[in-house]
Amino acid sequence: MKKMVAEFIGTFTLVLFGCGAAVLAGAGTVGVDAVGQLGISLAFGLAIVAMAYGIGPVSGCHVNPAVSFGAFIAGRMEAGEMIQYWIAQFAGALVGAAVLYLIASGKASYDLGTNGLGANGWGPGYLGEYTLQAALVFEVVATFLFLVAILGATQAGAPAAMAGLAIGLTLAVIHIIGIQVTGVSVNPARSFGPAIMVGGTAISQLWLFIIAPLVGAALAGIMFRTGLLEADNT
Repeated sequence: MKKMVAEFIGTFTLVLFGCGAAVLAGAGTVGVDAVGQLGISLAFGLAIVAMAYGIGPVSGCHVNPAVSFGAFIAGRMEAGEMIQYWIAQFAGALVGAAVLYLIASGKASYDLGTNGLGANGWGPGYLGEYTLQAALVFEVVATFLFLVAILGATQAGAPAAMAGLAIGLTLAVIHIIGIQVTGVSVNPARSFGPAIMVGGTAISQLWLFIIAPLVGAALAGIMFRTGLLEADNT
């Protein structure tokens, strides 16, 4: 139960702070000095850093079904525990999106259809208007590299005190590069919460942000399970 509560809080925080930066302080927000793409990227990355040290000792701070899946594939997690993590992560993301909506809708100029909730997507009308192929390739590759950083930074022999910082900075870099492509998911739960609240195109495109991160995570997990990226602790 402790682990599920920790994962719920961690994923809730990621969605509220990360998507919140896009919705409440991003470009196009009326009446604020927009933080821009760099600010949004740092919000996602620093949210992970904070939660890594806040809940990491309890659950490992996965706050991402792809991370849990990668850990499972790598042989570091049992299937039953992974499912419990997934439940907590999707629930935390949904509640985080709901709370963000309650806050954002408190401003008269806010409109859910126009301003959204930081939902992921691709194609005409979405940020850089990248194609489905570009979105798919980016999400698979970015999640793979994110999981390489996570599984590498948390393996035996790695400097544990620096793991949270390394993982958070990796997520920030991924956002700096990829926000214009998909808004950056690399996390099915992060995509799920806002999509459920927004509906429409966000729901119809949600499949990519579930499948692609899981594929990328599986590839990274296999490389650690087979020892290709495991450190030699001899």
